Amino acid sequence: MGILSGLKVLDFSTLLPGPFATMMLADMGADVLKVESPNREDLTKVLHPMDGDVSAAFGHLNRSKRSLALDLKNDEAKEVIYKLVQDYDIVVEQFRPGVMDRLGIGYEKLKQINPKIIFCSITGYGQTGPLRNRAGHDINFLSLAGATSYSFRKNQIPVPSGIQVADLAGGSLPAVVGILAAVYHRQQTGEGQSIDLSITDAVFALNAMYGSGYLVGGIEPEAESSLLNGGGFYDYYETKDHRYFSVGSLEPQFQVRLCELIGDPRLFDLSSSESLQDQQAYKKVLTTAFKEKTFDEWLAILGDDFDGCVEPVLHFSESVQHPQIEARDLVVTVPKLAGGTQKQIAFPIKFSTRPAEYLFTGVQTGTHSVEILKDAGFDTEAIQRLAEQGVLGKQSKLEELLENESTR
Repeated sequence: MGILSGLKVLDFSTLLPGPFATMMLADMGADVLKVESPNREDLTKVLHPMDGDVSAAFGHLNRSKRSLALDLKNDEAKEVIYKLVQDYDIVVEQFRPGVMDRLGIGYEKLKQINPKIIFCSITGYGQTGPLRNRAGHDINFLSLAGATSYSFRKNQIPVPSGIQVADLAGGSLPAVVGILAAVYHRQQTGEGQSIDLSITDAVFALNAMYGSGYLVGGIEPEAESSLLNGGGFYDYYETKDHRYFSVGSLEPQFQVRLCELIGDPRLFDLSSSESLQDQQAYKKVLTTAFKEKTFDEWLAILGDDFDGCVEPVLHFSESVQHPQIEARDLVVTVPKLAGGTQKQIAFPIKFSTRPAEYLFTGVQTGTHSVEILKDAGFDTEAIQRLAEQGVLGKQSKLEELLENESTR
C-alpha cells in the first residue's frame, strides 16, 4: 500500500514528460491505467536497447501501469472513457490543445460525468498564447525560455543536455506537484479542476537566480558571466588522463579546504575575492593543479573524508556502483509479467511509513484490456462488440483478447 493508494489515474500521455509523472504517481501507490493507441506506437517503446518486446526505457517509464488499447478516433471509444472516468480521480494528457475536446473526452465533457475529476494537460507551450499549437521538444523549450542562452562556453555553440531538463524539471515534476495540490484542494472543497501545465512556463520559472537580476537590474545573463555558470571557479576541471572533477567550493570554509588540498592555503585571498580578475587567476591555478594528476590519483587524495564540495564526474556505469548510490537503494529489481526481472532506477523519495512500490515493468499495448473492461462492467458480449468494431485495435475476435489475458 503506497502513500497515494486509492488514487486512480487515467494516463493518455506518451514519450517522456507525462509517463515520468504518472510513473512517480504509480510508485507512490496510485492505480495508473495507461490508455494507449493500438494504431500509433509510443516511440519510447522501440528505443534501443530492448528488453524483450519493449525497450528498457519504456519498461522503466511505464512500470506498475496497466494498459488498455483504445482507438480514441473510434466513436465507441468515447463510451468506454465515459464509463471509466466515473471511477477515476485524475486524467493526464499530453496532446496539443483542443485534441481531447475534438475526441469528445475533454475536460468540460468529463467534468459533466465526474465533477470531481482533476484533468492535467501537459503541453510544450500551454493552452493559450500564439505558440499553443506548435510542436516542440526539450531543446526547444529550454531555448525559448532563455535558459540555453547562458548555459554554454564563450565562443562555443550550446550543447544538448545529457538529461531532458525541460521535459522532466519543467514537465513531469510540476505535473506531479500540480496534481497533488489539486487533490488536496478537492479534499478541502469537493471541487475538481483543470490544470494547464506548459513546459516552457515551468522552465522559464527555473531562471530564478539570474532571470530575477535581469528583471530588477537589467543585467542580461550570458555565457560564463556569473558565479554559477563558469564565470568563477565553480566549474569542471580536467585531469591528466582527460577525466573531470566538479568543484563547487563556494563557501569560505570549503574554499580553505580546497586551497589546502592543492597545497597553497594563501590562495584563499584569490578564491574569496569578488574581483573577476582574481577569480580567473584562481581558476587558472585550479586548472593547472588538476591536470598534474590522473583521475585515480585525485580520487586517492580526496579519499572518503574530504568535505569541500569536490566530486568526480562519473560515468553512469560508475555512478551505479558508487557506495552512496548503493546505500540509498537507487537501483531496484522489478518483476516482468512474462517472467524474469529488470533492474530499474528507483523512486527517489523516501517515506518513513509507506515506501515506493514496483508491481511490474511496462507492458505491451492492451495487455490488460479485458481485465479493465470487465472491471468497468462490460460483459463478454460488449467486449466482443468493441473488438469487432476495432475499438481495441487490430484484434477482431474475443478469443484473441482472452488469450492475451490468460498468458499474462
